[in-house]
Amino acid sequence: MMDLLVSSPTSLVIASAILGLLVGSFLNVVIYRLPVMMENQWKLDTGQETADTIARFNLITPASTCPHCQHKIQPWENIPLLSYLFLRGRCVSCKAPISPQYPLVELFTALLSALVAWQLGFGWLLLAALVFTWTLVALTMIDYNTQLLPDTLTLPLLWLGLLINSGSGFTDLNSAVWGAAAGYLSLWLVYQLFKLATGKEGMGYGDFKLLAAIGAWCGWQVLPVTIILSSVIGAITGIIMILFKRHQQGTPIPFGPFLAGAGWISLFWGKDLMEGYLRFAGTG
Repeated sequence: MMDLLVSSPTSLVIASAILGLLVGSFLNVVIYRLPVMMENQWKLDTGQETADTIARFNLITPASTCPHCQHKIQPWENIPLLSYLFLRGRCVSCKAPISPQYPLVELFTALLSALVAWQLGFGWLLLAALVFTWTLVALTMIDYNTQLLPDTLTLPLLWLGLLINSGSGFTDLNSAVWGAAAGYLSLWLVYQLFKLATGKEGMGYGDFKLLAAIGAWCGWQVLPVTIILSSVIGAITGIIMILFKRHQQGTPIPFGPFLAGAGWISLFWGKDLMEGYLRFAGTG
């Protein structure tokens, strides 16, 4: 099996896509449960609840159920993508609609995993890039749903990036360390200036940590591309949402999904984009 993955790029891409489907199913659990776990911990820390009064809730316990009728999800109802299609997007018990987020996250994770495998080929960097990709998918959806970027995901991602690049994985260690520092400080400075000028908070500290993690993986050299891409895509998305009345003016738009998308692009093509921009600027 291993020889087949090494010798056949097509087999590697297909295997990565299947693995992405399975991981995407688990990411759906993380996306829903991690914010609830954070809220429960906050209640414990503030004394609103005690260990005796709050129900046990983690990534494993309790078993998954339908949010409408509490029907316990059976294994055959939890096959990535296929179960949603077989059930026609409805609970087998109460026929309530199942959120399309579940199959979309599974499909998107599979497609990104396949693209990573096609881009990198077989090797330890492929595994590292897959972990980077999967973590960004989880952070994107959590921030989109709750406007939270959990430290339990951003900080391990940052340290893992530094460890990967200690062996010159995607960039050299010096660039990774400066990338982490510059990523955090650049958004922190924007935050402080915006708060000084308006008296409002323009973004959260989770955004600083996410860009620091991206810098740790990609190096400081691609941070300008990451920031420009995320800002442009975020601005365009915000304008479109307002024009189509999908978003009210004055309501915060989470910045994490745009940072995550730009960071993922930067890992693979950031240096090429930066060099292309510099060539264009030099001839302009």
